[in-house]
Amino acid sequence: MSLIEIKVPDIGDFKEVEVIEILVKVGDTVKAEQSLITVESDKASMEIPSSHAGVIKELKIKLGDKVAEGSLVLMLEASASTPASTTAPAAAPAAASAPAPAASAPAPAAVVAAVAEVKAAPVSAPASTAAANMSAAAPVQHGKSHASPSIRKFARELGVDLSQVQGSGPKGRVLIEDVQGFVKGVMRGGTSASPIANGAGGLGLSLLPWPSLDFSKFGSTELLPLSRIKKISGPNLHRNWVMIPHVTQFEEADVTDLEEFRKQSNDALAKSGVKLTMLAFVIKASVAALKKFPAFNASLDAAGENLILKHYYHIGFAADTPNGLVVPVIKNADQKGIAEIAKEMAELSAQAREGKLKPADMQGASFTISSLGGIGGTAFTPIINAPEVAILGLSKSSIKPLWDGKQFVPKLMMPLSLSYDHRVIDGAMGARFAVYLAEVLADMRRTLL
Repeated sequence: MSLIEIKVPDIGDFKEVEVIEILVKVGDTVKAEQSLITVESDKASMEIPSSHAGVIKELKIKLGDKVAEGSLVLMLEASASTPASTTAPAAAPAAASAPAPAASAPAPAAVVAAVAEVKAAPVSAPASTAAANMSAAAPVQHGKSHASPSIRKFARELGVDLSQVQGSGPKGRVLIEDVQGFVKGVMRGGTSASPIANGAGGLGLSLLPWPSLDFSKFGSTELLPLSRIKKISGPNLHRNWVMIPHVTQFEEADVTDLEEFRKQSNDALAKSGVKLTMLAFVIKASVAALKKFPAFNASLDAAGENLILKHYYHIGFAADTPNGLVVPVIKNADQKGIAEIAKEMAELSAQAREGKLKPADMQGASFTISSLGGIGGTAFTPIINAPEVAILGLSKSSIKPLWDGKQFVPKLMMPLSLSYDHRVIDGAMGARFAVYLAEVLADMRRTLL
């Protein structure tokens, strides 16, 4: 038997992350790739796995420690059958780590209409009744707050002063539930909370309290906790919906010829193992549209006075997983062929389903696509994944009669739902983008012009 050092593997671009959970103790017997600790950045949570099987002899970290790639986690007495590997596998996101989207996860980070647990009211705009109550009572000061970077970021996004929040975690640590409860208290007109920063341009809303009912008196009920992905992504989506003036432009693209080409190409590529999907073609077509309309590939600066145009084309796409939607990102899609994009999408989607996406795989998107075509529906209104300014939704294609000037011809039409930030993009530009994208999908040769 020999003692082996288990260290933090590659965790992406993060220099330092905080240990928020220790999943094992001295004396435990662990398997190879069993999760040992959970670390958290301001972007996501990750579980650090063991590279070997064996018995834990000594823990080298404690809750709240900051670790980085190469940091020593514990000493392990390896089992005789353990492979002599010296490199720990890449950190896998916790089953409930968050993106970016969705489609504003996509997703991302971006992309889907998840409902925030704090949906009692638009939290970026204080209720006037709550504000009145709070002005009449001095806020309770709890002194220096103890919270992880992600909780601090979450509180900043909601305009919450953490010094006003009473933590319920170990040693008074502020948890996400504490911030959510604080916001709910303010929205209900609580007097012990401080005002929430008004991120909606000074608009005060007079709202009724959120209804509180004992549903069990109407029938049998069951309490189902939200997954961690939904707990983290929900408030982000709620903020985006409240603070971004959304407009959704609907269009249909004739993909009859493109679908036939896709099928023929898949027959030719059958032996290579690459399977082209319609989404891969849409990603490539979207790059052409983003180049023609650069305002869609941009972000507003923090002051809301300047537009930051991006000269890279990183496209996020919503991936469905057992724990919720995440938004992996195809980097530099303009420099990749459709077959390469399809292959990378398949690999990222598989990692997402297995909970093995790295934080770097979900960062940097400049535009996001949410595809529900494999499920159904005719149209929807995807939520923009801030700080992006637009998101594209795809619904199920169907055969429709299209007039060619002489007769009705059956055509395969794909519905497009383009949501955009009206502060950046006006209606005319939004319509032109959607129309041009539909034209490119009808004839991909336009991308060569």
